[in-house]
Amino acid sequence: MPLDPAFVDDCPYAPEALLLEEILSIDKEAGRVIAQMPVHAELPITIHQKVHPVRHPRHMSGGLMVHMTGMMGFVHAYFVLGLRHHEGWIGYGAKIHEARFTALATPGTPLTLEALAIRSRRIRDSIMVRYRFEFRQGATVVYEGEQTAMWLKMVEGQPVTPLAFG
Repeated sequence: MPLDPAFVDDCPYAPEALLLEEILSIDKEAGRVIAQMPVHAELPITIHQKVHPVRHPRHMSGGLMVHMTGMMGFVHAYFVLGLRHHEGWIGYGAKIHEARFTALATPGTPLTLEALAIRSRRIRDSIMVRYRFEFRQGATVVYEGEQTAMWLKMVEGQPVTPLAFG
């Protein structure tokens, strides 16, 4: 399905940093979301690569892939957990347990990004979720990883101390 304008408006990042073009699947029961992202030469960081056809072909940077795990966490929080940024909810990455870059994602075929919540725990106004990610370009896995994120309900006047839980 195309991106819901309410979802885009609620995202804590501008559309230029959200970088998703379509939500492909939402499975609330399984805690799984799948989205599609274009891969092109104008992506952030990619556009500034000094390209060499053999030693350094144009590709999506690993840093941008890690950023996209955060965007997929937001997809999960919005569509599966029902959290809304405009209601005070915000997520922060807490720990990267594993990150494997298994192939270069090169301009052309879009990426299919999958996030699966493998564990979650709610304590009052916070939810800790461990995610498993798999990003594919066609049939090729380009990234696999596991990360923990903390979703917090922020209150006006409360100091922002998102890393106090870690």
